[in-house]
Amino acid sequence: MNKRFKLGDYSLYLMLLPGLALIVIFNYVPMAGLAIGFQQFNPTKGLFGSDYIGFDNFKYVYSLDDTMNVLRNTVSIAVMKMAAGLVVPIVVALLLNEVGKAFFRKGVQTIIYLPHFLSWVILAGILMDVLSPSTGIVNQFLAFLGFKPIFFLGTPSWFQPVLVLSDVWKEFGFNTIVYLAALTGINPNLYEAAQMDGAGRWKQTWHITLPGILPIIILLATLSLGNVLNAGFDQVFNMYSPVVYSTGDIIDTYVYRLGMINFQFGVATAVGLFKSVVSFVLISVSYLLAYRFANYRIF
Repeated sequence: MNKRFKLGDYSLYLMLLPGLALIVIFNYVPMAGLAIGFQQFNPTKGLFGSDYIGFDNFKYVYSLDDTMNVLRNTVSIAVMKMAAGLVVPIVVALLLNEVGKAFFRKGVQTIIYLPHFLSWVILAGILMDVLSPSTGIVNQFLAFLGFKPIFFLGTPSWFQPVLVLSDVWKEFGFNTIVYLAALTGINPNLYEAAQMDGAGRWKQTWHITLPGILPIIILLATLSLGNVLNAGFDQVFNMYSPVVYSTGDIIDTYVYRLGMINFQFGVATAVGLFKSVVSFVLISVSYLLAYRFANYRIF
């Protein structure tokens, strides 16, 4: 039996090989390209023939006028998304938890969960139609109320709020389900005891429900710190234009333009490497905080 057990273990390890091969090929092998960030990269000379210039690409990026603005945009958009993405699902989960009819509750969950499965290519097209200054339903409603039309996707001051609100609309359904699952773990006897003591629904929510899901809230909040420099490339790339670069340009779109449009491969790699290092530090800090405040461990 021990021999069969060992053979079974080896077969399970063999099943891991395709997945490990994909990780090595697509995640670790491309890391050799980080050397481009320290080179005056020339595609005709290749990775090993290009001239080594040290940290000149990093110095050049730091000297650009757009760099700090792009960094500010990235952090501000990401922080607003994190805050809204934390508060809205909690509120919706608490409201759905108070609904007595299971059919209605499950129907609402399904409806708000659907946008999560749509790509930003589709959603960006929908938003462009809905927010159009001439034919969009939002501006038609504003005109009905007597307001002037607003070019939401072409006005720098409006672009960041549109990004945050549309991201919340897409993702809050998924996060709501996480909190609803956490709510099922609260002991119902606590609510019965609170009712006997004369506590209303608000006091039950404040003293039982919120403390019951507090570990999950702390865990998701701390883990989201690793995404401070991830403001959503897919969303921004499909919705922004040169008109809103001042408030909508983020690190990922900046790297894309430097590398794929301006063909400054070394500079683009330097910016991407800087982002990766900072993100690695933030992720490490977030996991330490998750272990400290929520007793969450990876290993």
